[in-house]
Amino acid sequence: MSLARALAHNTAIQIIGKAISTALGFLAFAILAHNLGTEKFGWYITATGFLQFIGVLIDFGFTVTTSNMLSEPAFDKTKLFNTIFTWRFLTAIISFGLAPIIILAFPYRAEIKIAVAIMSLSFFCNTLNQSFIGYYRQKLSMMVATVSEVLGRVLLVAGIILLVQRQAGFLPLMSVVTIATISTTVYLFYNFGRVRFMIDREISRALFIKMWPTALSVMFNTIYLQADRVILPLYVSQTQVGLYGAAYRVLDIIIQVAAIVMGLLMPLITFSWSRGLINDFKQRYQVSVDLIAWLLFPMIVGIFVLATPIMILIGGASFAKAGIILKWLSLSILGTSFGMTFGHIILAIDRQKEALIVYGTDALLSLVGYFIFISRFGWAGAVGVTIFSEIYAGLLLTVISVKYSNTFPKLRTLLKILASSIGMGAYLSVMHLSLLPSIIVGILTYAAFNFIFGIPKPETLRQIFSLTKVAEDQVI
Repeated sequence: MSLARALAHNTAIQIIGKAISTALGFLAFAILAHNLGTEKFGWYITATGFLQFIGVLIDFGFTVTTSNMLSEPAFDKTKLFNTIFTWRFLTAIISFGLAPIIILAFPYRAEIKIAVAIMSLSFFCNTLNQSFIGYYRQKLSMMVATVSEVLGRVLLVAGIILLVQRQAGFLPLMSVVTIATISTTVYLFYNFGRVRFMIDREISRALFIKMWPTALSVMFNTIYLQADRVILPLYVSQTQVGLYGAAYRVLDIIIQVAAIVMGLLMPLITFSWSRGLINDFKQRYQVSVDLIAWLLFPMIVGIFVLATPIMILIGGASFAKAGIILKWLSLSILGTSFGMTFGHIILAIDRQKEALIVYGTDALLSLVGYFIFISRFGWAGAVGVTIFSEIYAGLLLTVISVKYSNTFPKLRTLLKILASSIGMGAYLSVMHLSLLPSIIVGILTYAAFNFIFGIPKPETLRQIFSLTKVAEDQVI
């Protein structure tokens, strides 16, 4: 298979696989919400929020660094992967081994603490999975990683349905989450072959030198993106935690869409910048801005208008109050749009060190804000700080990207997309349809406004995924 075909094939696999796994994950989330109810779903959010905070905090950028270093000729690939995997294993086993002990210091009920102990193994396995995914991504062999993720999600949904039919309790359902993740790890490990534990000093030194800016960025991002779900349970009831967590899960799915798109586009942007192809770089820079806006702006407006019926569909009538939370949280996606786009561009032009001040100040301001405003206003305080933190990061990352790339995005298409999205939202507001007809009408209305404003057609999208110019030295 030619490189161009391999890249196109790999891209298609990632998109299709992620769409399937996201849909299955959403289904599992909805079933859990329906059957646990708001309070017990709050237990689940508290336990997973605590572990997610630890998991992202100790990510250190291993996945990105694995892909990058494996593409470089400096080290033996086997020794390199084994060393990275060993460090990943050690950091994960220490962190998630301590998690069930650390949670004992928190004023949570016993079921939550037991759930943390059960799911620590799940998060440990998921951490190891990221090393394999980084390897397969660089090898352009995402089929294995994609199958493993879909397999895990299928087992998760099947297990949850089986236990729900048997009227199982909270802790057995948490066990299913762990079993599904273990199955993913086993599949990846089996298909990878032999992995040896080793620490090569020279490789380790190069690894930490390359990784520290990304590691700091990830840690700061963790604080302003995840701390609310750790702090909120300290001040409000588990019912409110469940409502807030359910609303935030919808946002997590939207953020994944942006991450997938920019993950696919970043190699093209990096290729153009690193080889001085300024015209190509500016074109791909602009396409990134327009495509993220084209995807996310209508989602912001659609969620703002349809938040309550969306939450009722997901969790049932008991989650209707989460609609107002989701409605206001959706505004944070505006900051996410720019933060995700320009954050990836900053990585592509190798200016992540300059972005540290943004992530660092955002983490500090958000952490202080969460403690102050959550203690006074509960979930409303968490929502307000979340909106601030996302818009703060998005705006400042845009400034850094423009400054160091010497490229300012054209706003004409962006404004047309914004107008189309607002037009769609206004039409939905006056129609007062139920959820499914609203979604269909919304899509058709958005498409109609796109046509009226002459927003670029499919040929522009095909240009985005033109992968034939990516260098062969990116493949092992």
